[in-house]
Amino acid sequence: MNTIIMWTMAAGAVIGGVDKIFGNRLGLGKRFEEGFLLLGATALSMAGIICLTPLLSMLLKAAVVPLCGRSGLDPGILGGILAIDMGGYQLSMELAGTPAVGRYVGIVIGATFGCTVTFTIPVGMGMISGKERPLFAKGMLIGLGMMPISLLIGGLSCGLRVMEVLYLTLPIFVLSLMLMAGIRFFPDHMIKGFGYFAAGIGFLTTLGLIAGAVEYMTGFQILKGIAPIEDAMAVVSSIGVVMLGSLPVAEMLRRILEKPLNWIGGKTGMNGNSVAGLLMGIVSPVPAIAMMKEMDTRGKVVNAAFLVCGASALAAHMGFTYGTEPELVVPLLISKLAGGLCGAGAAVLLSRKGGCAD
Repeated sequence: MNTIIMWTMAAGAVIGGVDKIFGNRLGLGKRFEEGFLLLGATALSMAGIICLTPLLSMLLKAAVVPLCGRSGLDPGILGGILAIDMGGYQLSMELAGTPAVGRYVGIVIGATFGCTVTFTIPVGMGMISGKERPLFAKGMLIGLGMMPISLLIGGLSCGLRVMEVLYLTLPIFVLSLMLMAGIRFFPDHMIKGFGYFAAGIGFLTTLGLIAGAVEYMTGFQILKGIAPIEDAMAVVSSIGVVMLGSLPVAEMLRRILEKPLNWIGGKTGMNGNSVAGLLMGIVSPVPAIAMMKEMDTRGKVVNAAFLVCGASALAAHMGFTYGTEPELVVPLLISKLAGGLCGAGAAVLLSRKGGCAD
């Protein structure tokens, strides 16, 4: 299955590249180009934190890992707090007691819970207007509530046992409940808190980039024990290469599924922008969040719920996984899409129709 997926992405790269050569007549050449242009933003957001991962691992091993040992929890779970492509995978692999646990936490949990905490919630709360925040927050609540389904499916797909997955992810479930309570009862404080958290991640990322760049160019170590920046850039480059094909493929899927999804949207009471947002969210949460002002009430809630698990499934997260753990591409996609669809389905049932935005 992994081979089929990657050949599909390769075909997308060929089609997109050829279309670019002939003047972007099909509109796929633009997507091909966008995939590679995202390399800069991707590198800025993740290369530095990857450089710092060995150092962070040493600090956590000294400060937190002993506590995990006494409680019986695998310390690799700490990596799940960060997004898969923001150091979560590397940190999980450094801390986990077994490689299987590290892969599950770093890939599956990092791509769902970690991405939601470090990116989707802070970016979403910052981008949308005040009147849309309650709907976005409601969607986040529903999506977090459905996340255990995604994590269970992902864990089983990774070869772990049911009880092992449940026990391993217990801290994530607790944190999810805390997030749900915070979003529900203290939304303004949560926005500030996530802002501080995002600023802290940004600081560490920039610090890692500075240290890695100086060491690469001069050999002088500002911070001893960090990973070489060229190793971090190799991971970033693998994501960019996959996105050369994944973005054209996602665009073709959007066109193929446009009519049936619009039909589903009509049956579920969502407008065209709401349905389009779901397709965009599979590639990146940013355009989906930006479109929320054009969605109806139900669409805003459904899209937010879908993004908790489904965000970036066919772009950055798949590209990262292929570059680090290619055999986990299928488990990643299964867990993310299952969780996203469960979240969207629950949101349809728990939200009202209509209420188009201005």
